[in-house]
Amino acid sequence: MESLPELVGTVHIIFGPYRGNPIALYMRQDGSICQISPRIYPWNRRVGIGDTPNRAAADFENKWKDAGLAEEMYTGPHWEGGIKPEKPKPPPKPATAPAATPGEKPASEASADEPSVDSTES
Repeated sequence: MESLPELVGTVHIIFGPYRGNPIALYMRQDGSICQISPRIYPWNRRVGIGDTPNRAAADFENKWKDAGLAEEMYTGPHWEGGIKPEKPKPPPKPATAPAATPGEKPASEASADEPSVDSTES
């Protein structure tokens, strides 16, 4: 059975042709999937999907930023009911090479200090 939409936040567009009242964001849970989206045209095409409300909120924020509005044209999304968008974990840092000891010179510096022998001289 589908759940009824639940109000979870708002977005307010303050500049441009779509300015006006805040746009309500609703969440619908179907089993283990959460969907967050506005219900009015043209913004109802942005649907955040996740297995928890917080992940669906983060997905909605990413899709909302890709909607083509400049950041100064709107405020929000403002979340209600304890929803905090989960940011994806940063990728692991690559392993770094061990640092050289202070007394050793790397091979590139050591060869620059030694005089070079030209093979063309006879």
